[in-house]
Amino acid sequence: MRARQLEVFCTLMRSGTVTGAAAMLNISQPALSQILLHTEDQLGFKLFDRVRGRLVPTQEAEELYAQAEHIFGELDALRRRTVDMRHGRTGLVRLAASAPPSMSIVPRALLAFREAHPDIVVRSLIASQASIIDMLRSGEVSLGITMNNLPHQGIVTETVGHADLVCVLPAQHRLAALDRIGFADIKAETLISYRADTLPGRLLAVAAETEGLAYAPAIEIDLSITALPFVRDGLGLAVVDGLLPWEQFNGIVARPFSPRIEVPIAIVTSKDRPLSASHEWMRDCLRAAGRDFSRAAPASG
Repeated sequence: MRARQLEVFCTLMRSGTVTGAAAMLNISQPALSQILLHTEDQLGFKLFDRVRGRLVPTQEAEELYAQAEHIFGELDALRRRTVDMRHGRTGLVRLAASAPPSMSIVPRALLAFREAHPDIVVRSLIASQASIIDMLRSGEVSLGITMNNLPHQGIVTETVGHADLVCVLPAQHRLAALDRIGFADIKAETLISYRADTLPGRLLAVAAETEGLAYAPAIEIDLSITALPFVRDGLGLAVVDGLLPWEQFNGIVARPFSPRIEVPIAIVTSKDRPLSASHEWMRDCLRAAGRDFSRAAPASG
C-alpha cells in the first residue's frame, strides 16, 4: 500500500463508513471510494463488504489492520517531525506524562529546563500509561513519565522517585481531624480508589489483607484526578496518590494513609530510539524533579 492508501484503509477501519472516513480525511466520497477500489485491485482481494450501508471489514482486512495502524502511526509521527523541522523547531522536546506527574513533576522539571534552554520548544502531552508506551514505540514522543515501573518490551524504565498514597476527603468530614487515616477508620465509608488490577490497587489489596480486611472500592478509578468530583460531591473518601496538589482544591483535604504505601515515579524511554541532546537535558530535569518531590513528600505529609 502507498501512504495515501494506508491512510484511507486505517480511517475506514476506524469509522466504518465512507461518509465518516471522507469527512475525517477532508476528501469527497467518490474520491475515497476510488482509492479503496484501486487499493483492492492492487492487493488482489477485497478489504470491505458493504452490508446495509456500512462497510464490514473482511478477514483479510482484520489481519492487516494492526500492522497497518502501527505503520500509519509512524508515518504520522514522521510527518509531524518534518513540519517541526520546517518551522525551525529541531530542538523540540516531546514528552508524555500520566495525569498526576503532569501536575507535579513535569511543572518542576519544566521550570528548570526553561531557565536553562528558553529557545527549545516543549510539547507536553497527558496520556494513560498504555498510550505513553505506544507513543514511545511509534516515535511520537521520546520521553514519558508514569506511576508504574513494571517492565515493558523495548522500553527502558528508570525509577526516579516515589509518592505516598493519601486519603482525600471533604474538609468538613469527621475524619479530617485525624493526623493519619487507615483502613480501620474508613471501613464504614464509601471507598473511592484504584481498580484491583492496577499497581496501587494491588498494593492496597495486600495491605488490607494484612489487617484482615478486604480491599473493595465502591467506585473504581484509573487516574487519581477522577476521584476529585466524587469526593467533592460527597460520594465517599478516596485513597489515591499524593502527587496531585490536593490541598489546592477548595473544600478538599488530604491526610497521610496508614500503612504507608508508595507508588513509583518512573521515566520511560525507547530502547530503540536514542535521545537527542535536548531530550537528555529534559530527562535530567525530570530526574531532579522526581528526587525533589520524594524528599519533600514525607515532610509535607
